[in-house]
Amino acid sequence: MKDSDKILATLKHVSLALEKRQILQDISITLEAGKVLTIIGPNGAGKSTLLRILLGLQKPDAGEVTRKPGLRIGYVPQSISIESTLPLTVARFVALGGKGNVKEVLAELRIAHLAKSAIQSISGGEFQRVLLARAIMRKPDLLVLDEPAQGVDVMGQGELYDRISTLRQRYGFGVIMVSHDLHLVMEKTDQVICLNQHICCHGVPDDVSRHPEYKRLFGDMPDSGLAVYTHNHDHAHDLQGNVVHSKDCDHG
Repeated sequence: MKDSDKILATLKHVSLALEKRQILQDISITLEAGKVLTIIGPNGAGKSTLLRILLGLQKPDAGEVTRKPGLRIGYVPQSISIESTLPLTVARFVALGGKGNVKEVLAELRIAHLAKSAIQSISGGEFQRVLLARAIMRKPDLLVLDEPAQGVDVMGQGELYDRISTLRQRYGFGVIMVSHDLHLVMEKTDQVICLNQHICCHGVPDDVSRHPEYKRLFGDMPDSGLAVYTHNHDHAHDLQGNVVHSKDCDHG
């Protein structure tokens, strides 16, 4: 496969302002088959907006968004509300995602035992796996995840991230994942982008065993599947999110 054939989508110099506030500024990223890109940043950094632009749900003020023709996208939203009185089982909910084999997908996500459970009755961690299963049913070329570990405990996060990595290796799809947490990102991420309206810095996550801060916060959990991404910013933002002064960021 040529390198150009691996490219699933690109954003080139994308910018967006809403109500005179800069949301995104000059963002350029490339998403490739089989690669995982994780985006981290604080609240209001523009992470979810970036995903909406990628998905075609919002138009940027400037820049270009290109998607591979026929690109199939599996999307795991940050949250979803389901009417409490709706008679909907886990299996039926997952089946609504596409034409894949529901039993196989549920088994692969290790939630086959939930098939007949009411979707409203399962735990937060289980629901995140169900959302992932629903996205996989589309047989995606690109998996888009908006804070997939939200509401999941640390050990559960490790298991979820490990499952995403396994699925990526099996199916070869690309992954773009956003996170609110500045410290924890997936160990097997190919690239990390730190976003705060613009791209502050990017690189690969460091090995978890080398970071005392992770051990201080969570203890020694070598199989958790998480690592710490550390970096230094050589700039600051004003209240509108604009860069006050800037130099290239380093990551250590």
